[in-house]
Formats: sequence, C-alpha cells, structure tokens
Amino acid sequence: MPKVVLAYSGGLDTSIIIPWLKENYGYDVIAMAADLGQGEELEPVREKAFASGAAGVYIEDVKEEFIREYIFPYLKSGAIYEGKYLLGTSVARPLIAKRLVAVAEAEGAVAVAHGATGKGNDQVRFELTVKALNPDLKIIAPWREWDIRSREQAIDYAKERGIPVPVTKDRPYSMDRNIWHLSHEGGDLEDPGNAPPDDLYLMGVTPEQAPDKPTYVELEFEEGTPVRLDGQAVGPVELLERLNEIGGANGVGIVDMVENRLVGMKSRGVYETPGGTILVAAHRELELLTLDRATLHYKDQMALRYAELVYDGMWFAPLREALDAFINVTQKTVTGRVRLKLYKGNCVPAGAWSPYSLYNQDLATFEEDEIYNQKDAEGFINLFGLPLKIQALMRKKAGLK
Repeated sequence: MPKVVLAYSGGLDTSIIIPWLKENYGYDVIAMAADLGQGEELEPVREKAFASGAAGVYIEDVKEEFIREYIFPYLKSGAIYEGKYLLGTSVARPLIAKRLVAVAEAEGAVAVAHGATGKGNDQVRFELTVKALNPDLKIIAPWREWDIRSREQAIDYAKERGIPVPVTKDRPYSMDRNIWHLSHEGGDLEDPGNAPPDDLYLMGVTPEQAPDKPTYVELEFEEGTPVRLDGQAVGPVELLERLNEIGGANGVGIVDMVENRLVGMKSRGVYETPGGTILVAAHRELELLTLDRATLHYKDQMALRYAELVYDGMWFAPLREALDAFINVTQKTVTGRVRLKLYKGNCVPAGAWSPYSLYNQDLATFEEDEIYNQKDAEGFINLFGLPLKIQALMRKKAGLK
C-alpha cells in the first residue's frame, strides 16, 4: 500500500486522522512524533498510535537540535511577535516538518499529513517547510477536507472508533507544548472577556501563588548563546528545564493576548514561557550593555520582520538565513553575565557585566569628570537642531502658525 507519514502528537486531531486516512485514502499510515520536550505526554504515544491503526511509529528525540538550531538563533534575534508572543509554537513547526520529510523519504512515502486546522497558522508552517525541503511530496490536511467541523464532533468521532483522547468536552482546550512553552486556546478562552482560570496553568503558578520573597538567577552568555546558569556550565536541555522550573515557581512567563493570525483573523491565546522569558530578558540586558546605539536600534527594527518570518512559517526562506548572518555579527560581543530577580511574575535586571561593555562610568557620571567637556554639547545641539530652526524661521516669515 502507498504510505503517508503523519505528524503525530497523540492529541485529539492526529489521533482521529490515522483511521480517517486509512478509510479515505487507503494509505498505510506512519506516525511520526517529535520529542521537543513535551515530557510525559510522549510516553503513551507509540502504543496509542498503533491502537489507532498506524502501520509504523517513529518517536524522535530532537530536543537538543530544537534548542541549538532553532531556539538559540531565535533568542539572538530578539524577535517577539506583536510585542508579547515568544513564538513557542511557531519556531517548533519547521523542525517537526523537517523530520516529517526525512521520515517520508526513508519510508518511500508518497505523502505527508498534519492535523492543523484550516483556520490556523500551523497549516502554513508545516506546508511551507515541506515545499521548501521536498516539493514532490503530496500534502494532506484532513481539516480542510473532512466533514468534522468542531472539536466536539472530533471527540465523538474518536469515541465511535474507540480511540481515547486527552481532551474532554469539560476541558476543551487546544494545547501545544514543548520545552520552550505551552499554549492554550479554545473553550472559554475564545471570549477575550474571560480571564484564564487559575487551574489552566501547567508549567507554573500564577503570580499570586508565587513565593513572597524573590529568587535570583545568574546567566552567562558567549556570543549571544547562554552557556552557564548560576556559575555552572549546563547543556541546552538542562538549562531550559531548570529555568522552566525556576520561572514557573515564581509565576514568570504568563502571556494572555489577542494576536493577528497569518490567515487574517484574530485569535486569543494564553502562553506559558517561564524559562524563555528569563532568557529573553537576560539576553536583552546584555545587548543593552554591549551593542552601540545604531546597531541596537537597527537590530530592533529587523527583529520585527524576523518575528513575522518565524510566525508565518518562513524559517527556511533565504531572508531568514540572511538575517541570521547579520544577527551573528552583532552577537560577537554579546558575552558576559546577567543577574535577574524573579518575583511574583516579574523578571527584572539585578546586574550585568561584560568584558565588551560600552558603558563608561567616567563618561556617564553625574559627578566631576575630566573626560567630557559639557560645553561641547552646545555646538552639537546647534547643528542637530538646525533643520528645526530653519523650519521655524520659514514658518514665521510666511506667517504660518
């Protein structure tokens, strides 16, 4: 039989896609699950996939590749989508799709499939990656084909076929988890007027439930990449796991936002990114210390475009690769230590040090110094403000207000 490789998570959508593909396409279904740090969620995946009718199952541990090749380059970019979202789902999809293509090629499959809906962003992210890496593969998106139109109908479809799913009509949230974040959508969250319930969070506590005294963490970076935590050299996986634990315990990294989807509609999501929030804050403090004004400001402009590229699924686009080349040049001096204070959801700087620091206390001091001649400022202001002065003189001469 022809084969199709399905991006499989063990959740509601992909669980019912296995029998649907067999019934409607007659394909043998190979389930591929990427271990991005979902934790216990992956333990029953193999058995569940076979029970759902899969002809084969791949479970691939790609946590370290995910962090080194996707998270760390994204971290160095400083990109934040619409000022709030740390792109936890967006940055993971290209790697999942890359592994999907690799398994399809190894199995000689004619097609790949995914469980993204026709309303969301993930369909774009998966399919753009497949097109970039193997344009000969057929792409099947059941949500754009089948008659199922709601999560409730999907739950009923699963029950009819005896497929257990981790979603119930009492807790109908759509969740995506990896080592960087956890997202929540759907259910009562679809109304932006509803505050998230306190029992929604799975990676940490609410700020109100956090300890009454602060926790301090110290991170060390080398050329924009975090390498030590509290003075101890740690690998990327252990680093994020420990930061998630510390940040989650202090209520750090909860984001509630209405965002603009690529497909044209707004959606409401609640995100937990405890470790990522700490890393982003620390990296930013070090850049403020080590990058000159022109480079920092231009990089900030570029970060807006970088965030859109990642959000839109354009990870393998030439522009993203070109921007990474620029970013890596800016990071050559982003080396040093940053201490942060975590307290009831807040993550604030508590010290930064770098051998490449551009901060000069002798220049910046409000006390007496022998380096900076304050009289020089008058000429600078006169030249810098000359266009404004000329404009004002013209308006006065022309009788304009």
